Amino acid sequence: MTSAKDVQILEELSGALCAVPFSNLGLHSREVGPGFVLRVWQPDTESVEVIDTRARRYLGPMKRLPDSDLFVLELPRRRKLFPYRLRITRHGQVHETADPYAFRSSVFVDHTPDPIRLHNNLGARVIQLADEAGKLASGTLFSVFAPSARSISVVGDFNGWDGRSHPMQSSHDGIWRLFIPGLGSGTLYKFEIKGPGGNLLPSKADPFAFFCEQPPGNASIVYDRDAYQWQDKGWCERRDAAGYRNDRPVAIYEVHIGSWRRHDDGRHLSYRELADELIPYLTSLGYTHLELLPVMEHPFLGSWGYQVTSMFAPTSRYGPPDDFKYFVDRCHAAGLGVILDWVPAHFPSDEHGLAVFDGTALFEHPDPRRGWHPDWNTFIYDYGRPFVRDFLISSAQFWIEEFHVDGLRVDAVASMIYLDYSRNAGDWVPNIHGGNENLEAIDLIKEMNTVLHREHAGVMTIAEESTAWPKVSRPIYEGGLGFGYKWNMGWMHDTLSYMSKDPIYRKYHHGDMTFSLVYAFDEHFILPLSHDEVVHGKGSMLGKMPGDEWQKHANLRLYYAFMYGHPGKNLMFMGGEFGQVREWNHDAQLDWHLLDQPLHRGLHRMVSDLNHAYVNEPALSQADCSPDGFEWIDHTAAESGILSFIRYTADRGEYVIVVSNFTPVVRHGYPVGVPEGGAYQELFNSDAELYGGSNVGNAGRVMATDEPVNGRPHSLQLMLPPLATIYLKPAR
Repeated sequence: MTSAKDVQILEELSGALCAVPFSNLGLHSREVGPGFVLRVWQPDTESVEVIDTRARRYLGPMKRLPDSDLFVLELPRRRKLFPYRLRITRHGQVHETADPYAFRSSVFVDHTPDPIRLHNNLGARVIQLADEAGKLASGTLFSVFAPSARSISVVGDFNGWDGRSHPMQSSHDGIWRLFIPGLGSGTLYKFEIKGPGGNLLPSKADPFAFFCEQPPGNASIVYDRDAYQWQDKGWCERRDAAGYRNDRPVAIYEVHIGSWRRHDDGRHLSYRELADELIPYLTSLGYTHLELLPVMEHPFLGSWGYQVTSMFAPTSRYGPPDDFKYFVDRCHAAGLGVILDWVPAHFPSDEHGLAVFDGTALFEHPDPRRGWHPDWNTFIYDYGRPFVRDFLISSAQFWIEEFHVDGLRVDAVASMIYLDYSRNAGDWVPNIHGGNENLEAIDLIKEMNTVLHREHAGVMTIAEESTAWPKVSRPIYEGGLGFGYKWNMGWMHDTLSYMSKDPIYRKYHHGDMTFSLVYAFDEHFILPLSHDEVVHGKGSMLGKMPGDEWQKHANLRLYYAFMYGHPGKNLMFMGGEFGQVREWNHDAQLDWHLLDQPLHRGLHRMVSDLNHAYVNEPALSQADCSPDGFEWIDHTAAESGILSFIRYTADRGEYVIVVSNFTPVVRHGYPVGVPEGGAYQELFNSDAELYGGSNVGNAGRVMATDEPVNGRPHSLQLMLPPLATIYLKPAR
């Protein structure tokens, strides 16, 4: 006869509405009399038998409750808990398995997680766990935070995606857990969630998934995070021991993995293939850092990675997580730092993702005036919610600790810190003081930077922030946001506007090239020529330059060399180094055949020499963030289109003179004031013949005279090549 308790259990299990399965399933003391009762829930099963694994004894078949999938076995003579296995017959096939509901301790694992490392408490973890009788078993512990859910089940390829099979246990802290023995790496899974009213939601991927199914699939995949053996301990220790410093050269190559290079048949290169091809390419060019457009899993390739659905998983398009670890490991072995674009500003509305995760606005702000991004049709995180803050900070920590990356470039910071970003009057809600600052987002950013710099002293954080918000890259104790660097969007817009003009008109816009020095030392800047400048009809970097083909290349060489001489670190998007002609297309590889043409090959050679000169000359990077490291020689020569300045080392013991001629006119004997007499070496000339230039210059060396010029006691009479930048330094 079916008991009232069994009827209640049956109703909850059959409707996938059981929130506390451990209260009923597994071994429990009998309600009347001594012994135990074992309850097992096995949908679509013909029979279940029980084996005592300690005594190696067959205990017999379980009784199936009428018209149900609940099996019961009374054990009145048992006095102690014992390990057992279930022998299950399903569709004529017999297999043995441990019972997930024999592992009651799984409910209490890591009950008090580290809030900045939630990834060590949530998600799917391959572990060993003891059942109630003390017997260890290997399997996967699934944990998910969903405080408003009515019930949650783990579904996957192991149970036919049946939400009735594996209900999870709710806890008072909003976390649902279930250990499933026998499951390991490679298992596909999702969470089937019933909302607060018991309504079935779309099956959800794990917010803490560490590995994801390749699109168009969107399941999470169990991944053993401890399998990979790192080889870069020395790199990481040296990085963090040295601490964060802005007096070192930083030359960044920005890459979209899917379109840098592809196989002849159009297939993407894998992470391991990229390690073999991209890393030696960058080291030969002299870059110090590699920055990857977001590698976090994203369903839509056309988002370039900026519509992230998994903040803890590298995209599986190019291989499993261990292969991405291998790629980073190889970068470090080659002396390359790795920076990742990281997107905490918004997330997409894909139904398997974070949106309305537990039937409520768990991750997004519930008010669409603060929780919906009108430009990108995406949700905005609720930065004031403690779990969301911990989720995002944990993600930042994860990429540094799990994948050993050396920096995070935080995307769309302006959209985070302004409540009225891209909104009309009436479409946004002021903060508690009536202002347009998003106080919660600002606090999150400060906390994130505080945590990362405290935990990983050598890691850099970079803000893509496009407004005049003060002290973005200043310490928090000085009233700043705490970033290490800020992208100098103003410099990029002004200088590209100038460079796109025919040289005959440039004299009317001379201030576009000098204005950045008004504020160059207010922040720690990176000068970005990024992917954003070569998409959406903007053309390529080469295509922005005026003139015929030779002049376009000369202008681009001039511009790159001017950028490397200007205070600030440097970033160039892939393809810019050899003069990609067409606009970037994320669906196709770069036009590598252009390197067969002399002008493109020459530009490529120049970028390599420029990087090496930049790295080898401390004056070009050491005092980037201090006005003591820069002096104008002459910024007023608008009519002749010439700019000249000096870059000093921190102690001013060494210096490099930078002179740029923005006109196609050769200047003979052009006077440039210098600090001291003697010989000067022309250490770089963008007009060199091997770069495709006209080879006008100073034969590698020029002597200073005692004639005062530009308020300096000595001067150089220079041969300035057309549309070119030259570097000089004392020949000591």
